[in-house]
Amino acid sequence: QVQVVESGGGSVQAGGSLRLSCVVSGGVFSTFAVAWFRQAPGKEREFVAGISASGGTTYVADSGKGRFTISRDNAKNTAYLQTNSLKPEDTAVYYCAAGFRPFESVRATETSYTYWGQGTQVTVSS
Repeated sequence: QVQVVESGGGSVQAGGSLRLSCVVSGGVFSTFAVAWFRQAPGKEREFVAGISASGGTTYVADSGKGRFTISRDNAKNTAYLQTNSLKPEDTAVYYCAAGFRPFESVRATETSYTYWGQGTQVTVSS
């Protein structure tokens, strides 16, 4: 059974940074594409960034371009989201998702990912 566990959230001031981690267990991590989504209070969940199974292809949504970086370490079954220059509007629950896709592509739709974590809260104060 595949499990997804996020960590690294917290409270920071505007301009600060956080590194979110996502550990995927119970499957062959190197065959999974991974993505980060977020959901702010009262808003729909939105795509933040995604990375292909090998790590060779990444895509960051406009909201995070120039500030967020997604990466992965297949030897550690872990994906990361480095968030820099955080803004109050980045406040949300951040979810990691994984889906079997053993080739070079990144999808931004929720339905492309089968396995989801419980989320980690990121709060940015002004």
